[in-house]
Amino acid sequence: MAQKFGNGRWVKEGFLDNRVHGLVVGRIILAVWGPVEMCLKGDFKGEIAGKAIAFHNSRFEDEDLAGQALGDFEIPQVGEVSLISFDPHPNLPPHPYVEWFSIRRNHYRFELNPEDAWIVSEQEALELDAQSAAIRSSLADQLRSTRERADSDWI
Repeated sequence: MAQKFGNGRWVKEGFLDNRVHGLVVGRIILAVWGPVEMCLKGDFKGEIAGKAIAFHNSRFEDEDLAGQALGDFEIPQVGEVSLISFDPHPNLPPHPYVEWFSIRRNHYRFELNPEDAWIVSEQEALELDAQSAAIRSSLADQLRSTRERADSDWI
């Protein structure tokens, strides 16, 4: 079962950067927890592939309940992208969707209103460069697959 961050309301703001192929790094700010760095194997999909995005949640609520519901949330978040897209499903209106698995195989996702996320400008991307590089440097060596399979499953 996925942790949906209180239907997205506990996600305040942040950025995710996929400008290095095969790697998504970023920082999200959560109710109660504050800033959480992320480093995920994988790539964005669709129009945001290979880009950096930023978001500010218009539905954010800083509720104490978030601390109880997210009690075992790993900090930092290291894992693997499941789906990160601005258009996640052909039968739904386009909207920002962020879903991943942690290296402890916990499943997380949040969805935002379409106007709450954007592809960053060149200037914003330059301002993210140092933060993204620092996160890659400190967390990338911890990455490993989150998929439940043995290598022999693929013979």
